[in-house]
Amino acid sequence: MKYSKVQITSLGYELAPVVVTSSELESSLEPLYKALRFAPGQLQALTGIRERRWWEPGYPLSRGAAAAGKKALESAGLQPSDLGALVYTGVCREQFEPATACRVAATLGVGGDAAIFDISNACLGVLNGILEVANRIELGQIRAGLVVSCESAREINDIMIERMLAEKNMERFASSIATLTGGSGAVAVLLTDGSFAGVQGHRLLGGKTQAAPEHHGLCLWGVAPDGSGRYVQNMSTDAVNVMNYGVELGRRTWAAFLAEMGWQASAVDRVVCHQVGSAHQSAILKTLGIPVDKDFTTFEYLGNMGTVSLPLTLAIAAEREEILPGERVGLLGIGSGLNCLMLGVEW
Repeated sequence: MKYSKVQITSLGYELAPVVVTSSELESSLEPLYKALRFAPGQLQALTGIRERRWWEPGYPLSRGAAAAGKKALESAGLQPSDLGALVYTGVCREQFEPATACRVAATLGVGGDAAIFDISNACLGVLNGILEVANRIELGQIRAGLVVSCESAREINDIMIERMLAEKNMERFASSIATLTGGSGAVAVLLTDGSFAGVQGHRLLGGKTQAAPEHHGLCLWGVAPDGSGRYVQNMSTDAVNVMNYGVELGRRTWAAFLAEMGWQASAVDRVVCHQVGSAHQSAILKTLGIPVDKDFTTFEYLGNMGTVSLPLTLAIAAEREEILPGERVGLLGIGSGLNCLMLGVEW
């Protein structure tokens, strides 16, 4: 896929206020650690994550998404009425219906002719949303669109910690450790066609997607019967195979992405990957032959924020001038399913 009219005009984000260290989580799991004879420090050693952030209990997802969206609009000097689409793309949503995007739109004052809806695709949600809006811009249907997301890890962590303490076995710990990496945050990506006076952006050049749906059962988050007639949340991840098959899918997508963009690997100045942890970062960069100094990460202090991780990390990198004007940037996303999507941007 290629684009000639689309710009990433601005980014907005919200960091959750409650800092939760890996040491604090391990303190909550002390009975499990004693039962399995684990020494403290395992969580950080396995994931490279020192801390992550959570929202206060009961914090509305739409509030975080709207706050990030307001920042993106204000940064670009655009009004809500300029938007032809607003897409909410988080794994976490407030209700089955209506779309969480509707509450975000009402908060921001978006309406009229705007298309307002949710899409969901695990950790790729925001990147898929970018493509949805970019396609509408490229076709001339709209001039601007906003992609927003807000993720919350507090609730599923509380549930899974309680379950790990009740079962106290290695199988439950191994399938739940990915849950413990979860962080919370909100992000917004504003895309335009470049026609707004005085508004400059970063050119979205194109991208490539690849899929390996045969691995759809490796990472699951949903509700399941608890045996007493009720349904409860549950999350389980085969972390080893998610990494192994995910890295292989990433290798295949990277080759297709470079061919689609007409780039040599050496011509990519910077990359921002989905933020999983240190083992995944090391494996994917080594497999793709990308030098570590071309990557920018936030997982050590923000954890894995699902759909929010990659675009929020991009926003922080830009703020810190880790990405410079004119550089070619690869946004390398992957999500359970398995799906992989890589976008090329000229900054």
